[in-house]
Amino acid sequence: MTIEMTTSSTQEQLPKGRLLKHEKLAKYTSWRVGGPVDQLYIPEDLQDLIEFIKTLPESEPVFWMGLGSNLLVRDGGIRGTVINTKGRLKEMSLTGDGSVYVEAGVPCAHVARFCGERGLTGAEFLAGIPGTMGGALKMNAGAFGGETWAIVKSVEMLDASGNVTHRKPDDFKVSYRSVKGFENEWFLACLLTLQQGDTAVSQQKIKGLLEKRGATQPTNQPSCGSVFKNPEGDYAARLIEQTGLKGYAIGGACVSEKHANFIVNTGNATAADIEALIYYVQDKVEQQQGIVLQTEVCMVGEAI
Repeated sequence: MTIEMTTSSTQEQLPKGRLLKHEKLAKYTSWRVGGPVDQLYIPEDLQDLIEFIKTLPESEPVFWMGLGSNLLVRDGGIRGTVINTKGRLKEMSLTGDGSVYVEAGVPCAHVARFCGERGLTGAEFLAGIPGTMGGALKMNAGAFGGETWAIVKSVEMLDASGNVTHRKPDDFKVSYRSVKGFENEWFLACLLTLQQGDTAVSQQKIKGLLEKRGATQPTNQPSCGSVFKNPEGDYAARLIEQTGLKGYAIGGACVSEKHANFIVNTGNATAADIEALIYYVQDKVEQQQGIVLQTEVCMVGEAI
């Protein structure tokens, strides 16, 4: 492996993966904000990741990051170790019984396309999720009426000692944008159960969903995806728009004019700007609509 030197971080040589010290996380998040992490590890593959985890003290804080969506890293950064799976843990294949094996680093959109090309139906909604399969498993991500855990057959998990276990959906408490159970373990991979259908129909559905996403969401600006969960029987975007907050800005963070449940970085936002805007929106919606919006985005790290 070639050792690269940058002004923002130093890099050490490991057997296979890359370990970066004091790396700024802004370039790894879809909002393009975030302070430095003590160390960032980019594994070569799944086995390399398992071996790296075994080298860490079990008390070491470990945080996983895929495409960096649905995530706000505060400006003070993260203490501990961040595992970055973007472009890694990318294996995906059909198994003998027709299930689909997907490692945690595979982008959800790739899963939708892989399944659609093989005439497997039920995963088309994943085309609308701007994250990886690992993140989708962690939060039961959904889009266009579909949810991740509705198609999960089993998952492969890793604990802080480097042990790998296999678990079933019944082992978890799964609900809307929430998955509880085994909080000290991380998702490595999953098996998906889908139905056999028509390839052309599935691909057309994916195309339609992507067109709808492009028409209704600010896909050309840095955002995290949806910021707030939809209240039961209603939509966060409707409530925010009804409160008159479309276009409202704090610093470089702005409520999208295209979709009110998106906060975009207009170019110079800090994580503090975004977090302040999140709380402002919550406060105003509660005052005017009588509903407390719950955040879907995960906020981590230390403020400056």
